[in-house]
Amino acid sequence: MNTHPTTPQILSVEKIWDRGPHNAFTDLIRFADRWWCTFREAQDHGPSIGTVRVICSDDGHAYESAAVLAEQEVDLRDPKLSITNDGRLMLVAGGSLYAGTEYGTRSPRIAFSADGFTWTTPQKVLAEDHWLWRVTWHEGIAYSVSKLGEGSHPRRGFLYSSADGLDWQWITEFFLPNDTWTASETTLRFMPDGTMIALVRPDWIGTSQSPYSDWQWTQIDHPMGGPNFIRWSDGTLWASARSRHPEGGAATVLARMTPTSYEPVLWLPSGGDCSYPGMVEHEGLLWMSYYSSHEGKTSIYLAQIAV
Repeated sequence: MNTHPTTPQILSVEKIWDRGPHNAFTDLIRFADRWWCTFREAQDHGPSIGTVRVICSDDGHAYESAAVLAEQEVDLRDPKLSITNDGRLMLVAGGSLYAGTEYGTRSPRIAFSADGFTWTTPQKVLAEDHWLWRVTWHEGIAYSVSKLGEGSHPRRGFLYSSADGLDWQWITEFFLPNDTWTASETTLRFMPDGTMIALVRPDWIGTSQSPYSDWQWTQIDHPMGGPNFIRWSDGTLWASARSRHPEGGAATVLARMTPTSYEPVLWLPSGGDCSYPGMVEHEGLLWMSYYSSHEGKTSIYLAQIAV
């Protein structure tokens, strides 16, 4: 009997957006029977003024622009989508201020939409220098990890919760066993028994039980950028991030994951400046948005994968 799981297969990969000079840092969600993808448009990856675009599609192939969120002289980046307890779309993004090319300060921005087309004005939450990176809702409560500090500054990770997405309550600080690098970009998901799992850049998986103040950590062998993961309907976990391809260079990887392990199993067509995936299970397939510069211009791609 073959006891090894079937290797995932890429069924299709399409470029779905390349109209900005630099299109990057995606997320994907299924809302109101349509596909919604969000990302940052800017001149380049670095300290330039970014705007957030939301695009939508009925069939997952042909996309139209639904909205653009912008703030004068503010770099909006890494937008992430979730669905609130009352059924609205919620978008979280980082908002950074620069003095020329030197990082100044930042704070998270939150916006809401009932239909995906009309959005509230992005609203600041938490104190300066925080960055709520991705929001996950569980039993009516939103959870997110804020990364505090940037560049040469000490970087720390704090777990927060919120009932409305605007008023955030501190739960705990993440203390990783190896303190040479503290928590950065983090995705949180929940198991059926309420266990919270955190996938943390650069190379950690954490688990905790309610009230989520005590954490156990496992270091993995694969440094990640822009990590995301989902819990499949059969209970398995699938993760994706930017990682180093076995043949060299950066690429977007799909990995089989457990609460204590992370195993790369598939490499997406990608390279260079890439990754930051959005992941959705729909009709038995993994739909995954990501960005990549492997074809020259940094563009947004959508893959359908049989897992």
